Amino acid sequence: MREALKEARKAAAADEVPVGAVIVYGRQVIARAHDQVELLKDPTAHAEMIAITQASNFIGSKWLQDCVLYVTIEPCSMCAGALVLSRLKKIFFGARSPKTGACGSVLDIPGNKKLNHEVEVDSGILADECAAVMKEFFRKKRI
Repeated sequence: MREALKEARKAAAADEVPVGAVIVYGRQVIARAHDQVELLKDPTAHAEMIAITQASNFIGSKWLQDCVLYVTIEPCSMCAGALVLSRLKKIFFGARSPKTGACGSVLDIPGNKKLNHEVEVDSGILADECAAVMKEFFRKKRI
């Protein structure tokens, strides 16, 4: 999660919403990303989406069943859906997102038994630190 936090801070420095993500395969980080929505003018350029693309390219497969994601904030519905479609093994996230979180807060896409794949989810990893990065970013926006 510390690596994901580094990515979140890069996003904040670039005036992007500070979400960071890394994907691990075995014990190796194979993807690292942060939100790039403003830079790319692309509403789908979330950290998780970029990390999925990097990891798939690294492995050479659309399936990430032996990979785990560490992300600073609970994934949204778009990202949670993409994580299910990629057949990711597990999601570790830091802080909950009570307005858009789709891993248990608003929706539970990874745990939906009607979908073709369930992704394990573990939350609260360095939650206070992850939330603090987000709160500080938006506090500065309001000044």
